[in-house]
Amino acid sequence: MASSVSGAEEVRVSALTPLKLVGLVCVFLALCLDVGAVLSPAWVTADDQYHLSLWESCWKPVASEKWRCSSTLGTDWQIATLALLLGGAFLILLSFLVALVSVCIRSRRRFYRPVAIMLFAAVVLQACCLVLYPIKFIETISLKIYHEFNWGYGLAWGATIFSFGGAILYCLNPKDYEDYY
Repeated sequence: MASSVSGAEEVRVSALTPLKLVGLVCVFLALCLDVGAVLSPAWVTADDQYHLSLWESCWKPVASEKWRCSSTLGTDWQIATLALLLGGAFLILLSFLVALVSVCIRSRRRFYRPVAIMLFAAVVLQACCLVLYPIKFIETISLKIYHEFNWGYGLAWGATIFSFGGAILYCLNPKDYEDYY
């Protein structure tokens, strides 16, 4: 903690704690993982014959070498999944920007709580998305071949976990830890 004395007045400037720096890194990683999840072509795959992303569903008939694709934005649960994931990603982006601005200015503490609240809200949105997706997929799409949830779905879980970690780190009271740094 830095302090400067001018006359009888002491001005305290809060130092950036390693906890908040790790929190900022967690938020950045969550943002990167969300971008990867949204752009991923593989949320569900099945034996090199079927790929489902948030945007399109592609399948390859056995007798053909060409893939046939259609938009997934025709069903309500897929639109809801995309909206929940994008809403969470927007909150993560917003919290990253606020956290980044808080690093650049002197009075950081007032930004900790809003960043944590936005991150917890993003976790709730994305957890709802990640629970809704497999339930509705299994309920509505009947694949008669082996299928698995692939890396796009895993990236979305990674983003949710890093968001939760960042939210916890931004909830920790900096007053208790600043004296140690």
